[in-house]
Amino acid sequence: MLLNRLAPALFVVLWSTGWVVAKYADLFADPLTFLVLRYSVAVVLFYLVCRFSGVSWPRSREAVIHAVVSGMFLHGLYLGMVWWAIGQGVPAALSGIIAGLQPLMTGIAAAFLIGEALSGTQRFGLVLGFAGIAIAVLPNVLALDAGAIPLYAVAINVLAMACVTIGTIYQKRFLKEGDLRAVATLQYVGALIVTVPAAVAFENLHVEWVFGLFAALAWSVLGISMGAIALLLYLIRRGDVSKAASLIYLVPPLAALEAALFFGEKLTLSMILGTAVVVVGVYLTNRKADRTSR
Repeated sequence: MLLNRLAPALFVVLWSTGWVVAKYADLFADPLTFLVLRYSVAVVLFYLVCRFSGVSWPRSREAVIHAVVSGMFLHGLYLGMVWWAIGQGVPAALSGIIAGLQPLMTGIAAAFLIGEALSGTQRFGLVLGFAGIAIAVLPNVLALDAGAIPLYAVAINVLAMACVTIGTIYQKRFLKEGDLRAVATLQYVGALIVTVPAAVAFENLHVEWVFGLFAALAWSVLGISMGAIALLLYLIRRGDVSKAASLIYLVPPLAALEAALFFGEKLTLSMILGTAVVVVGVYLTNRKADRTSR
């Protein structure tokens, strides 16, 4: 099936742009405030898609609750914490290597919580992928002034990885059925339940209503909140969560390349070598799935 082959690559490309959008959107709005706008528009658009497509909504209250709770972890807590931490001074390079923890955490948690069994090669692929992330960004991290980075913000960034791991496992365990468009709509409702109070509590709700804001918002909603997330939900449902999570390894190196293209940030040899290692690690982790799909 063509979608099975294209979905992983499309997801990585779309999801990686989130790092670029986060940096660009920060010029026009506070991080959490921007996420509130993004999630609100996503809820409206997904609802309209469901309404005019004749999508069947979850029939049980439990299914609705599961979708909302998964959204609280996958979108509200995860993205909210990452964007807030970056806004507090966590450099993108350090945030990138922390993001590399998620596939490892997901692989370990999936084995214990939902009985996913990975081969030795696939486990090695997860470790190799994390090593590639380290090679790509560690030189930049070591060059940072550690005293200028708030430890509490780093801790929040790490906690965000735990939240997205929980959300991914929760999604796989409790949302095995139902139309993904309806699930996504309810997930963004869950995201708003978390993000709105956080924005009110921690920010001034600053927004500059200029063209740049609307451009960032349009891509965040259509390209990431709708496109990338729909692909991620599809990948989680059709395969092992640890394999889907391993694709996250490709995001920081690709985001670094995009930052070099759009913002003129330096692309180093370590980033190029690390990316090559990451690609091998992701291939090893997903090799079995690729063969069975042919």
